[in-house]
Amino acid sequence: MTPPADPSPPSGASASSAVRKAGLPFIAITICLDVVSHTMVFPVLPRLVEEMVGGEVSSAARWVGVLVAAWSVAQFFAAPVIGMLSDRFGRRPVILISIFGLSVDLAIMALAPTLVWLLLGRVLCGLTAGAQGAAMAYVADITPQEDRAKSYGWLNAAAWTGVILGPALGGVMGAWDPRAPFWAAAAVALANGVYGLMVLPESLPKDRRAPMRWANANPVGSLSLVFSRPGLPMLALILLLLWFAMHAMNSVFVLYTAYRYQWDPMALGIFCSALGAVNILVTSQLTGRSVKWLGERKVLIGGLALQVVGFTAVGLSPTGLWFWIANLPMALSNIAGPALQAMMTAKVEPDEQGRLQGAMMGVGSLTGLFGPIAFTQVFALAVAAGRGPGWSGLTILAGAALTLVAWGLSVAYGRDVPAQAKTE
Repeated sequence: MTPPADPSPPSGASASSAVRKAGLPFIAITICLDVVSHTMVFPVLPRLVEEMVGGEVSSAARWVGVLVAAWSVAQFFAAPVIGMLSDRFGRRPVILISIFGLSVDLAIMALAPTLVWLLLGRVLCGLTAGAQGAAMAYVADITPQEDRAKSYGWLNAAAWTGVILGPALGGVMGAWDPRAPFWAAAAVALANGVYGLMVLPESLPKDRRAPMRWANANPVGSLSLVFSRPGLPMLALILLLLWFAMHAMNSVFVLYTAYRYQWDPMALGIFCSALGAVNILVTSQLTGRSVKWLGERKVLIGGLALQVVGFTAVGLSPTGLWFWIANLPMALSNIAGPALQAMMTAKVEPDEQGRLQGAMMGVGSLTGLFGPIAFTQVFALAVAAGRGPGWSGLTILAGAALTLVAWGLSVAYGRDVPAQAKTE
């Protein structure tokens, strides 16, 4: 039997290499399994809720909205605390506690006899959703700045793998029992936590840890770090716009393709699988090479430009074939995210990486809360009163407009930032 990993960071000249060799594969697997655990329940959650409310569709829809919002709100408040704790006590305990906590939360939802218990499970799931943020800080600890975009690209590829596997597995098991995916996801999270106990070393040495300041353990306090570093506020605004814009596609994707192209679930499944495979290839293979050739800032600018083109083409695509073609620049635009993440991590000290990732996760949870609400309303207005199918693309074009603003900020970034604060 393999002995548990030494939780202390190794010392000596080979320390960084040793931690990277042991930690990076686990972090990638953790990201993948974390996404699998979350997305595995998506296909069956509406069905389970519908059973609990007695088959009344409108009531079920409202409750699903509440459950989705509850997760985002819980994560918004928990992310800064989790980030601060990882800066104080290290990444390893925070990652492992989050993983084991996720397993317990999913088991609660599997056993939930009422909607209140299901809501409790979703809230706890949001509160423990810190594994990804701490994992990103872990990578910043052990990876040189010039390699971070490449590493984040691999983590994004791992996440896309989870996006492909999770719903597919959940759909298959959910056809047998709507609670089965919750049990399976809980088992996956538990196995991942046990694996982490065995192989994951600590990445943040004790002499680089920050004291706890509870003023930083709230969403507003965590953002004080962002506003205290030259250039970081603009990068954070670009991140906010980028993530918010993505909900223009994600929140109406099923409705949009069914309304405009008459796609059925099989067509959706084929497209999502193909797109996921391309995204994995782009983020794992193209991101690192692009940053090596062009640098992080140029990759960010180019990636956002591709996303503007992609959003515009998707919103104007008259047929399903054109929709497929238009998503190619959208897939290529995935090089922007890892480059932006790497640029942001370069702005803070090692003992602040957890706070930074907590703030970023807080931003992400806000966009996850308000983005779907905003863009589904835009879609509803666009297709109201018998307007033609072309109007449905207005939602996607709104995403293009937001990304265009982010692109403009990325072009302007660096012109008014002190030279020593720039990220090359």
